[in-house]
Amino acid sequence: MAKKVVATLKSSDSKQFTKVINMTKNAKGAYSFEERIVAKDAAKDFLK
Repeated sequence: MAKKVVATLKSSDSKQFTKVINMTKNAKGAYSFEERIVAKDAAKDFLK
């Protein structure tokens, strides 16, 4: 899956997109990861 995402992000049309990974901690203390491909403008909003 990672190879497909990297190939998609390297195309000339998708220069305005980035892959963002957010780490959150639940009540038990375990971490979960959420990853998305978002526009560069919306990346900071996703991490909040």
